[in-house]
Amino acid sequence: MITSAAFLLVMLVGVPIGLCLCIAAAVYIWASGDTLLFQTFPAQLFGGVDNYGLISIPLFVFIGEVMNGGGITRRIINMTMALIGAMKGGLAYVNLIANMFVSSILGSATAQVAIMAQMMVPEMEKTGYDKTFAAGLTAYAGMLGPIIPPSIMFVVYSVLAQVPVGDMLAAGMVPGILLTIIFCTVIAGMGWFVYDYPRGERLTVRARLRIILGALPTLSIPIVIVGSILSGIANPTEAAAVGAVAAILVGRFWIGELSVAQLPRMLLRAGIYSAVVLMLVAAAAVFSWVLVYGMVPQRVAAWVQTIATDPITFMLLVNVILLVIGTVIDGAPGLIMTVPILLPIATGIYGIDPVHFGVVVVINLVLGFLSPPVGLSFFVASAVTGAKPGRMFVVTLPFFFAACSLLILLSIFPAISTAFVK
Repeated sequence: MITSAAFLLVMLVGVPIGLCLCIAAAVYIWASGDTLLFQTFPAQLFGGVDNYGLISIPLFVFIGEVMNGGGITRRIINMTMALIGAMKGGLAYVNLIANMFVSSILGSATAQVAIMAQMMVPEMEKTGYDKTFAAGLTAYAGMLGPIIPPSIMFVVYSVLAQVPVGDMLAAGMVPGILLTIIFCTVIAGMGWFVYDYPRGERLTVRARLRIILGALPTLSIPIVIVGSILSGIANPTEAAAVGAVAAILVGRFWIGELSVAQLPRMLLRAGIYSAVVLMLVAAAAVFSWVLVYGMVPQRVAAWVQTIATDPITFMLLVNVILLVIGTVIDGAPGLIMTVPILLPIATGIYGIDPVHFGVVVVINLVLGFLSPPVGLSFFVASAVTGAKPGRMFVVTLPFFFAACSLLILLSIFPAISTAFVK
């Protein structure tokens, strides 16, 4: 109780989550009276980030910086518009499909929403779409970032759960594609019953081919990253390094918008963001260590077993718990607080595959980016576009229910997430 009170108090006064976790762990050690544990505190903190797989995080973030600064994102959007932009509601589909391509490079929901909202929402508004719907659609499309590989959240989970990073990234393929299809279905339904979507500009065949051929080299980046991981040629860290080189070459020599002078600033931004994530991972190691020492997972397991009698019931219960947690705590902090408690129960008592469990947990917490009272993705989209976050949530409620339906499917049919796992 003292530990929980300390955590909530420092969090409410605005202390960063990483420091909150460290302070809560220190308070627990002090309250337990076993002060010798303070001698192990630094080793646990360092041990949390002493993992080769975590090197992929700054590399993936750097790829996103290069992609945005080098004009690669714009080429991907233009290619998608040339392919499907002329159909009724074309720009809504373009927004979603372009996000799917971009997510295979960026791996971060909030970064993706910021980039895509800046590019897509003014374009959609110009052609007659409601700005709130366009901004909300972009926020939901940003869900694909942490699901389709590469994914920073999957890398963090793999470290917490001690499972191969490559397996986690491969497990996101089918759910990510399935979520894209479900969202396309929602767009079609809303176009049929709610909105009269406008048609996009119809290009000549020659102009369409010119745009597509000009953008094709940009697809070498996700192909290099995802292909090398799934084929076993490279591990995720090596694939991220090769992907970074590919992004620089495409941006500098094919598109011509990337200059050497931009690289130091990109490296700095990537370093700052990566430091924040890695601080959370280090704090997670200490917090998990304290939870295990205090036998918290065992106590939670005893309570859960009184409610859930089989794996499916347990997974549905986890969906509800994580959906509630995700409304107030986002992304990596949510993983850090829940995985050490729930994963031992899932694997040890109910025999659930840790990779499958990770996919469900990540999608749940990503949905928290789009749920009040926090709804971080809506606030990011609002900052870029000026649309109201609350109204965005109401207008795009069908997407929320669609994402929940995918979570139920994943909970009942684990093979959806483990299809590409070796």
